[in-house]
Amino acid sequence: MRLNGLDFHVELEGAGPPLVLLHGFTGSVRTWDGVRTALTDAYSVMAIDVIGHGRSAAPDLAGRYTFDWSTRDLSALLDALHLESAYFLGYSMGGRLALHFAVHAPARVRALILESASPGIEDAAERQRRVQADDALAQRIVDHGVPAFVEEWERQPLLTLAAHVAPEVRAQHHAQRLDNNPLGLANSLRGMGAGRQEPLWPRLSQLEVPVQLIVGALDSRYCAVGERMGELLPRATLAVVAQAGHTAHLDQPEVFVGLVKAALQPARAPATRQRQTN
Repeated sequence: MRLNGLDFHVELEGAGPPLVLLHGFTGSVRTWDGVRTALTDAYSVMAIDVIGHGRSAAPDLAGRYTFDWSTRDLSALLDALHLESAYFLGYSMGGRLALHFAVHAPARVRALILESASPGIEDAAERQRRVQADDALAQRIVDHGVPAFVEEWERQPLLTLAAHVAPEVRAQHHAQRLDNNPLGLANSLRGMGAGRQEPLWPRLSQLEVPVQLIVGALDSRYCAVGERMGELLPRATLAVVAQAGHTAHLDQPEVFVGLVKAALQPARAPATRQRQTN
């Protein structure tokens, strides 16, 4: 689909209320392969390769890879599909994009499901350190290529899959990361890295849409983030998924699908600051 002058790879499947899927950094529409079929029986699922990822455009200018541009692109996507609003499910970077969109275009968001997502880095000095680290990593991707970067990236403890995840799922996940454009990944860090995200913590109390927060019990960092977000968001429910880390959709796909479907039920009560363990 042509959105704001760039070609985006979008996959549409299913029937029912519209649900937009936004993957994380190094991901693509393939991120959702293990859970998407289970969602298409009840929803019109729209999976999109975020700019610089998968088969979507990877322009040279890092200034095109910003949260504000992403909001315009998502608005253009809804316009192209003749939709006033949709549900949004975002993982990690995709969750940050979905949250930014909800804050800046609230009328277009029916509800949010945020998996392992953050409202940003509050401390200005820490944000600058993260910008410098992301810029250095971006240059290494350009200089040394995607395979060397993925080897480095997957050594992070945060990204370790749960021990029970099957070898074939691990192999597919690894192959999907390799199937990316080095300039696209580099510019994603330069434009949409965590250090360049507008801290949204002060805006959470104003976000009136229902929000389902999903974190893995093995991911202590994002469990803490989720707990705090749940306290600030007026209509939030926090689900902590047992035997799962940062990638709950891979570690516990059946539990993950159940949480997503429950969050999207039209009759869902607008409960405030609930916490559940799965």
